Amino acid sequence: MMPTEHTSPLTAPPGGVWTDDVGVITGALELRTTCSDDGSVQVSVRYEEADEWYAVRGGACRLHDPADAEVLHTVLHDVLHRPEG
Repeated sequence: MMPTEHTSPLTAPPGGVWTDDVGVITGALELRTTCSDDGSVQVSVRYEEADEWYAVRGGACRLHDPADAEVLHTVLHDVLHRPEG
């Protein structure tokens, strides 16, 4: 099996998204959740349409069932996505 990857656009919440690489990033972002066959998950963000991805602080974990990766991605997106208005 190949690792699964899910991506979604989002608007950062107030205070931004903490990353291990560059600290806080804000604004229009993309969220990426990658899950390996063994359930290892990496969560990263980048500025919309940028090349470089940044690891979300605390975003590494392991799922009991890799099939849950899409659900995890959806939950993370719902927590982090905070459009104005």
